[in-house]
Amino acid sequence: MSAELGGRTGLQGKLTQWLRGRRPKDTADDGGREAMLLATAAAGLPLAPAAHPAGFRCSCDRVGCPTPARHPVSFAWQTQSTTDRGQIERWARHQPQANFITATGMVHDVLDVPVEAGREAMERLLDAGIEVGPVAESDDGRLLFFTATRGTPEDEDEWWPCELDCHPETMDEHPGLRWHCRGSYVLVPPAQLPGENRTVHWVRGPEHPLPDPLSVLEVLTDACARHAGAEPDHASAAWPLRRH
Repeated sequence: MSAELGGRTGLQGKLTQWLRGRRPKDTADDGGREAMLLATAAAGLPLAPAAHPAGFRCSCDRVGCPTPARHPVSFAWQTQSTTDRGQIERWARHQPQANFITATGMVHDVLDVPVEAGREAMERLLDAGIEVGPVAESDDGRLLFFTATRGTPEDEDEWWPCELDCHPETMDEHPGLRWHCRGSYVLVPPAQLPGENRTVHWVRGPEHPLPDPLSVLEVLTDACARHAGAEPDHASAAWPLRRH
């Protein structure tokens, strides 16, 4: 009997040690990750958990995932997205490797441009005294300008479509400027991308107020056209809005 108790006690001790070893991993805050996510949510940007890199692949089970580590983990991401501090803390602590996305078109939009064009545009905007909101850089060669949304209509079945609208699954079809609005999302910092030391990080943090998208759109389209070697068409780029 004593041997049996001793065996159980030993097993219980090992289990306790294992659980103790698990807790720091589950609640660890890697480099202020949780604080950065909470600051982003406090600025009004709704968040939801996303996939993360698993080596050079995606953590999801999809074979040949087209957007590895860049997509939400739930199909209900639009309704799941939240700014609730408690929920984001639980996600961040229970999913320590997860990236996070922010759903666009509810509070904010994102103008997503090649990094060289984006840096040029940001310098021009700041030199001209034009308000520039939060800006994130993705090490896959994109700069993300966070702006106010174009507005949510009273009828939830309607919104303002745009020729520049981009869904994440079709990003490769939009090598220039992409306008993420209703039904789209982007990764928010801090996020890890597949590959060595590739991240999404803030250039200008979420504490900056969201500007009107049209106040920065012309400069962004100019810069994108210049880097693409084409003349910009301001009329079609800045005003393709129409209501359905």
